[in-house]
Amino acid sequence: MIFGPRIELKSPAQLQSMRAAGAVTRAALDAARAAAVPGATTAEVDAAAEAVIAEAGATSNFKGYQGFPAVLCISVNEEIVHGIPGQRVLEPGDLVSIDGGAIVDGFHGDSAFTMIVGGEAAGTAADRALSAATERAMWAGIAAFATGTKVSDIGDAIDDYVTEAAPDLGLVEEFTGHGIGTSMHMPPEVLNYRAKSNGPKIRPGMCLAIEPMLTAGSSETVTLADDWTVVTADGSRASHWEHSVARHDGGVWVLTAPDGGAAELAEFGITPVPPGQ
Repeated sequence: MIFGPRIELKSPAQLQSMRAAGAVTRAALDAARAAAVPGATTAEVDAAAEAVIAEAGATSNFKGYQGFPAVLCISVNEEIVHGIPGQRVLEPGDLVSIDGGAIVDGFHGDSAFTMIVGGEAAGTAADRALSAATERAMWAGIAAFATGTKVSDIGDAIDDYVTEAAPDLGLVEEFTGHGIGTSMHMPPEVLNYRAKSNGPKIRPGMCLAIEPMLTAGSSETVTLADDWTVVTADGSRASHWEHSVARHDGGVWVLTAPDGGAAELAEFGITPVPPGQ
């Protein structure tokens, strides 16, 4: 992924468009979650999200992106990211990461979550712990975006959380978060690990997609012959969580969360503030 030097800072009006794109993205992923039941194909899950995007009068930012054929990336078990929906039938206990987005008024939303097909009780304790750790790492990164001064604070927070709370899990470094706005992938690159570079300063109007990926084993990855699907090199299971988040003059707001991130950020002592307030 190539990032140019310019970081797009949104005006208050543009942040409202970002909120609208986030809301459609969230609704599409909610539909995908509901459709991802035992016996469903990944193509049927994708179709459920596509219908929501179309009904909202929005556009998918995944379908057609560099030739990607679907509105969702659906990655099952050892697949980390960029899985292509198709005729695979979901089984009880499958660990599935679903990633998608939408465009509203020229602005993009992007979000991902991991779920266990058939409900939490259908999965193993290890899979539940893997998904929970990945989600928690994401929120640690979001909290750092809310309180930090430079983009590298996000990767530091994610890395620190995994090192301290989940040292047996693999932290994938090849794939990163990114700026988001009038394009889905924009500067700055948002690392999920501690690095020497401080990166750019966090400024009001900055919108980022924060998305750690963890594995139950090695963090080494392999890209399959379809040139999209990325799997763990050792066959261990993987989890991916992502939110699009805005930093503005009044604070921070998670654009793809129904409450702006209030419930989860409360644990960090942070109260999100809607843009414009």
